[in-house]
Amino acid sequence: MSNAATRRLTDAVPSGTIPVGAALLVAGVATYAFFKIGAVAVGGDDAFQPIVSMWFATFALAPGFFLPLEQELARAISHRRATGQGAAPVVRKVVQLGVALTVTIATIILLSGPLLVDEFFDGDWLLVVALAGAFAAYAPAHLGRGVCSGNGRFRSYALIMGGDGVVRIVLCVALAIIGVQRAGYFGLAIAVAPLFALAYVWRTGDLRNDDGPPATWAEVTPNLGWLLIGATSAAALLNAGPLAATILAEDGQEALVTEFSFGVLLARVPLFLFQAVQAALLPKLSGLAAQGAFVEFRAGLRRLLLLVGAVGVVGTLGALVLGPWVVELVYDADLSGRTMAALALGSAFYMVALALAQAVIALHGHALVAGGWVVAVIAFFVVTWLSSDDLFRRIEYGLLGSSVAGLLCFAAALRYKLARGETPDQESVMEAITDMPFET
Repeated sequence: MSNAATRRLTDAVPSGTIPVGAALLVAGVATYAFFKIGAVAVGGDDAFQPIVSMWFATFALAPGFFLPLEQELARAISHRRATGQGAAPVVRKVVQLGVALTVTIATIILLSGPLLVDEFFDGDWLLVVALAGAFAAYAPAHLGRGVCSGNGRFRSYALIMGGDGVVRIVLCVALAIIGVQRAGYFGLAIAVAPLFALAYVWRTGDLRNDDGPPATWAEVTPNLGWLLIGATSAAALLNAGPLAATILAEDGQEALVTEFSFGVLLARVPLFLFQAVQAALLPKLSGLAAQGAFVEFRAGLRRLLLLVGAVGVVGTLGALVLGPWVVELVYDADLSGRTMAALALGSAFYMVALALAQAVIALHGHALVAGGWVVAVIAFFVVTWLSSDDLFRRIEYGLLGSSVAGLLCFAAALRYKLARGETPDQESVMEAITDMPFET
């Protein structure tokens, strides 16, 4: 490749990839620390199980509903910046959508309180309030990230993302030090954590936008429906394991559900690490596609998928051999090598599926990605229902089967998009980079 082409490719790499990747790593480390300290603080795995349920429910709901708003807000602001127009009217439009979604889902959560308390929260109504509060708190956090992304303020974007995890663990440690044991207060720590960094970024002025021409709904919602379907399905699938275990578990198996959740988190280590790297690799691939260098694009994508596959193999073998020792060392949990390997294998296939889905979004395949995640969710329910009567094994099979189903859908979608000669642009690339259905 010539020096000029190299410079063009370098210019095509969005400047936000490094801080976004760093924020993901910070958030991931904070998650593992929260689970470790929280379980000890409340008195063991049995008592920690309701917090586990609240945690995975929060991160199934919030990214699923608000990540699409973040992406569409960022896209619309970026477009206005390119045309020299103020973006404040766009922000006001998306805020209206955010308020409507927040009120609707939070109301449903509160009305479902009796069911949630009995099935998931061990009688603690404070966790219902915390779940509704967390959903409400992540609305402005995601919209703030959308404003930062659309304006190219990626350090502030990363601060909102990473600050959430840091504040959460600080609050958890504070509760442990003063001797709080009620699960609901730890749930409230999860709920309020995203607001601190958001408030700081707001005070710096990085959430401000100039006024401009009125915004129409068409301007801010061209892909919103597909993004909502895809994001809610992907986030639900990522958090389905512990929630399904809670529903399917018998009385007295609360500690087993918590230990299974620890295994799910540890099995995601390669996914966290790869997602941070992916934030830097995907724009380079998209830059090649934008230049029409499809031979190089395909070669780069092939190398990327080989890397993902290698990480998946190493992660699965490592989970089989070292997983029981690691989960006992970190969380004092007792899980077999087979369970850890099965969870790691499902996470590996999910990682490949996510990489392919991001590539399809970069090529404007929002509808195809939405359809693929819906197929994956359906596969999870079918496989979990039919595969086994064992609590852990049926969920492990469900997670693996759903990830494979999604992978096959996205592989077909990417092949279709490349055959049509689709090319990305800066907006679709940043949508793909930030299309991460997890906050943990």
